[in-house]
Amino acid sequence: QVQLVESGGGLVQAGGSLRLSCAASGRTFSSYAMGWVRQAPGKEREFVAAISWIGDSVYYADSVKGRFTISRDNTKNTVYLQMNNLKPEDAAVYYCAASHSRVRVGQEVYEYDYWGQGTQVTVSS
Repeated sequence: QVQLVESGGGLVQAGGSLRLSCAASGRTFSSYAMGWVRQAPGKEREFVAAISWIGDSVYYADSVKGRFTISRDNTKNTVYLQMNNLKPEDAAVYYCAASHSRVRVGQEVYEYDYWGQGTQVTVSS
């Protein structure tokens, strides 16, 4: 089992940037594919980005391609989400998630097994 704690959310103007971090507990961080998922008020959770076990493959939702970058540092048990050129529609609670699948990097919300508590991102227009 892994425990996840996000940080780095906040209020930013449209066009600005934020960097989210997710610290994971345990000594087997590299055995988890990691992802970011967001949920806006009144909407379902949606996939944002994912990264493979050693970080050699990354995946993005079309809505964030070219603006967001996911990365991980297995020596620090941490996954990051760099968000640039933020738009008001990016405002949501962002969740870090881990999948113990060893064959697929999840690109759907249901594929993730462990979740953080979420961090709020607010984008003012």
